[in-house]
Amino acid sequence: MTEILFYHLQRQSIEHVLPALLERSIARGWRVVVQGGSEERIEALDARLWTYREGGFLPHGTWREAEPAQQPILLTINDENPNGATVRILVDCVPVPENAGTYERIVLLFNGDDPDAVETARIRWRETKKQGFDLTYWQSDEHGRWHRKA
Repeated sequence: MTEILFYHLQRQSIEHVLPALLERSIARGWRVVVQGGSEERIEALDARLWTYREGGFLPHGTWREAEPAQQPILLTINDENPNGATVRILVDCVPVPENAGTYERIVLLFNGDDPDAVETARIRWRETKKQGFDLTYWQSDEHGRWHRKA
């Protein structure tokens, strides 16, 4: 059963949270697709993953690469899964893919300071709950630690 995790971002940006989630996924041996809502967002995330930590980076590429199937982390604006990812991370209120059941995990990152993003996350929660997925809701505290709220 696919697990769908909702991450309510407050006091932290997607650019700050995403590298840690990707590091944990790679450490578990998972391949990941990160789907954004625009090419500009993907370009910004691509740059961030090369520079987020001094002396380190996350191995990744974009859907424009000659061999996207070889990438352990693939950044895209499309709903395809060319690298055989078992985890899909959605940003910018991107819809849950129709093939959601083929993933081990789907992670929705949404900006808690944006009322439209919060409402979209609520809609996605209701839709995926109705479809029978296993859902969890995570929110960070003032120290940036994540706590399961539902």
